[in-house]
Amino acid sequence: MTKTDKPKTKKPTDWRKRFDQAKPPKTLVLHTDFAGIKTGTTMYIGSPGTIANYISRIPLGEVRSIERMRNELARKNEAQATCPVTTAIYLKVVAEVALSDLAEGKSSAQVVPFWRVIEPNSKIAKKLSCDSQVIEHYRLLERADPA
Repeated sequence: MTKTDKPKTKKPTDWRKRFDQAKPPKTLVLHTDFAGIKTGTTMYIGSPGTIANYISRIPLGEVRSIERMRNELARKNEAQATCPVTTAIYLKVVAEVALSDLAEGKSSAQVVPFWRVIEPNSKIAKKLSCDSQVIEHYRLLERADPA
C-alpha cells in the first residue's frame, strides 16, 4: 500500500436518510416463488414509515411478533402476504433511527418503540447497533409502568 492508498473503511449507515428516502409502499403479484411465498400471491411491500406507524400503534406494554405484524399489514393493504425481506430491512431501519434518537437524548416515549416487535434474542436483534439487553430493558420498563 502506498501513501496515497487509503484503507477502505465502510461509511456508517445514515439510518434516517434510508428511512426518508425509501420507496413508497406497493402491492404486487408474485410471478415466481419468493422468500417462502408462492407464485400468484399478492404481496405487500411496505416502507419504514408503514412499519414505524404500525409499531407506534401497539399499546404500551404489549408486544407483537414480526409474523403477526406482517399478517396485519397484508390484511390492511388487501394483500395475501407482506414481504419478509423488506419488512426485516425496514424494521432494522426503524430501530436504528430510534436508537439514534435515544442516544441524542430523546425519551423512549418520543421514539418508535421497536422493542414491541423485535425479540431480544432474534436474528434481527443481533444485527442492531445495541445489544439484546437494551430491548429487554425497554420491555421491562413498559411492563413495570404501563401508565
